[in-house]
Amino acid sequence: MEQQVPQEFILEAFADPSSVRDVVRGILHTIFFHRFFPSLSPNSREVLDLSLPYVEDAELDTMIEKRAGELSRDLDATRTTPSSSAATSSSSRPGSSGHHQRTQTHPAGSSAAPSSTAMGKPPSDNSSGGGSTATGTTATGTSAPSSSNGGRGTMSVSFFEKKRRKAWYMRAAGDEEVCWERWTIKVTVAEPRTDGERAKVRRAMEHTLLAAVMKIVTCVNTHRDHIPPITTSEANPFPYQITVNQKDAGWATRMGIY
Repeated sequence: MEQQVPQEFILEAFADPSSVRDVVRGILHTIFFHRFFPSLSPNSREVLDLSLPYVEDAELDTMIEKRAGELSRDLDATRTTPSSSAATSSSSRPGSSGHHQRTQTHPAGSSAAPSSTAMGKPPSDNSSGGGSTATGTTATGTSAPSSSNGGRGTMSVSFFEKKRRKAWYMRAAGDEEVCWERWTIKVTVAEPRTDGERAKVRRAMEHTLLAAVMKIVTCVNTHRDHIPPITTSEANPFPYQITVNQKDAGWATRMGIY
């Protein structure tokens, strides 16, 4: 059976410990703003002085809040774990995932731009179709401040389509979910210790957040051929999943769907 390779986009995020949740929430809501199919009223929220789109849905907002909190706690644990015991305390742990379905009311692929504050000139986009990976760039203009006790983590958002699975050998026929798009957010955390470092980190956060948002806008408006047709009238033609993966010592532990 031919296996479908999902279109993948990679985004970079940079934050201090107190801003991780806000930055991650802002990026996730921007993604879902372009991939959420129920009718939406235009809404926005301020994140680091940027007006970003906000999906006003209680269930989705709860899921985003939960996953952002899990990533923040994972990063806090990484930063506070003594280096001598890091190998022991960071042994494999399951990633967290949320798998949900929503109701479709308008065609896939249509998108609206975020609020005007976030609509600067988009950075160069290296993504390509056919399941390739689009690499994000950090638009800070300068290297990020080298503050100690930082951490790295990843969060992924996957969108699926339901396909009818044919009976084959010992497998019964039925429905299966096939991933057609995945967004991976690579989060880097720095802990500034001086006023000068705090100012540099703040600028880096704003620049990388703007770059991530503009890359989302560019990707959703450029890459549309991979979006599957809507062939069902069920509650949601495209279920989604939000997964948190702890990354330690340069290695991300990736877990399957459960």
